[in-house]
Amino acid sequence: MSNFETPTGDGSGIPGTVHLVDLEGTIAAKHAKGGKQDIVLVPAPSEDQDDPLNWTPRRKALSTLCMAVYTWMVGIASAAIYSILTPISEDTGLTLGDLNAGTGYMFLFFGWGCLVWQPLALQFGKRPVYLISILATMAIQIWAPWTTSNGQWIANKILQGFFGAPIESLCEISVTDIYFQHERGTYIALYALVLAGSNYFAPIISGFIADGMGWQWVLYWCAIFCGIGFVFLFFFMEETNYVRQTAPDLPPGLSTPNQNTPDQGEAESDVEKKLSTSPHVSSGTSGQAIPIALPQPRTYLTKLSLFQSSDLHKPISLPGMALRPLLYLYHFPIILYAGFSYGSNLVWFNVLNATASLILGTTYSFSASMVGLAYISPLIGTAVAAAYTGVVGDRFVLWLARRRAGWLESEYRLWLFAPSLLFVPGGLILWGVGAAYAIPWPGPVIAMAIIAFTNTLGVQLSVSYAIDSYRMLGGEAIVSVILVRNTMSFAVSYGITPWVDGMGLQNAFVTAGMVGLAQVLTVGAFLWWGKGLREKSRGRYGMFVEELRVSGLMH
Repeated sequence: MSNFETPTGDGSGIPGTVHLVDLEGTIAAKHAKGGKQDIVLVPAPSEDQDDPLNWTPRRKALSTLCMAVYTWMVGIASAAIYSILTPISEDTGLTLGDLNAGTGYMFLFFGWGCLVWQPLALQFGKRPVYLISILATMAIQIWAPWTTSNGQWIANKILQGFFGAPIESLCEISVTDIYFQHERGTYIALYALVLAGSNYFAPIISGFIADGMGWQWVLYWCAIFCGIGFVFLFFFMEETNYVRQTAPDLPPGLSTPNQNTPDQGEAESDVEKKLSTSPHVSSGTSGQAIPIALPQPRTYLTKLSLFQSSDLHKPISLPGMALRPLLYLYHFPIILYAGFSYGSNLVWFNVLNATASLILGTTYSFSASMVGLAYISPLIGTAVAAAYTGVVGDRFVLWLARRRAGWLESEYRLWLFAPSLLFVPGGLILWGVGAAYAIPWPGPVIAMAIIAFTNTLGVQLSVSYAIDSYRMLGGEAIVSVILVRNTMSFAVSYGITPWVDGMGLQNAFVTAGMVGLAQVLTVGAFLWWGKGLREKSRGRYGMFVEELRVSGLMH
């Protein structure tokens, strides 16, 4: 048998263990081009040129740009208020606690909204969901300056979180739709860069807008940005849903809807005969070759359609798709851990944002524009982290795979968490304790870059670990990860103001640093036991993958 990931795992039967590097040149499958001819293309692409895995580099680049534009615009709208919380509070009478609590509700619904939008995207298409999301975000930003009571503020933030939820889980799946496993780390890192970068860039411009035009115009400009993004996506975003009749990580011909995957005991020569069969022909009942007509290439006008016919003709499976992410948390400890890892890194980002206006504006007497300008520091930290986890990370895991006979384990990326052992506690203590002792302002500003660096590591590595472990459950598994992550974010955002008020900056952030260190150390358990957990889950993994195949939802 070829060593590929099957519905119950790869040739060894373990999900997330993939024979990625063909060191001996003996694997009968498509390989990468250029200087990477020894890398096996996982998942295996079909012969259809409209299969997103087969798109030209230019077509893939445009799709990635559209994903980045959506993330950038919606991300800016979600974070623009962080440097102007004090002016909003003074003008509306809402306390900082009220404003931060509203932000907490927004993060909560960024997570739980995925239970609605992710099934709709997988069932009916990602393109319409992206367009609805960014258009609704635009409308919510126009309404936001008119909220004058705590109830209206919370309602506004809940709706913003609900309609903005695709930014949390759909973008990662758009990446996996068009890129192979050996490329995936780079582009998920790009997503992490744009997501975190938009959150850090927004306060930079919002501070200057607030000083020059008033804080209300910060939100109006967010609406304008979303409107520009909507127009761009409408004309250039292409649907990446692609209905596959076989598991995408199997070589062509090994599995069809009416043909079981070959037994593991099947002779290798029989498999090779199947692999050598032309993908453009199929054997009829008489044994005569029958040509298979491949779909015609899509025209530009077809690409502008809100829905594609293949998505509209799927069996409706929305209730099951909404429920399965909750089941995954129970059945797959790795997915639960990925959510915890992502969430525990994001909470420090929330802590930073919730206290930035207070610390920089009060302790260091920064104006709103100067508070915003300080966010250049985390923007730099985010860029460095994205390069580290993306380009460097992909090369690192390939290096490890080559040293281990070509086999890739999903835990390999977890080694990239090593810098967090120092940077998570160090950054938090420098930020909070430094502010408590009023150290010179470069100290807290550098701390912002360090915290942003660790947050970006948490985004990219946690998401990649979940997807690499259970590739064919990716769309719903990411929802499971986001549910855990954003529930944690809500709890911290809701409680950060009374926590700091009650303990003081020094004690609060010393505690945060120690908790952060303990959280990072949990990665050791999955470096040690992760593969065993994946091996134990292969039966359940196969069961869920079969459900997706029968529903026509395998991408």
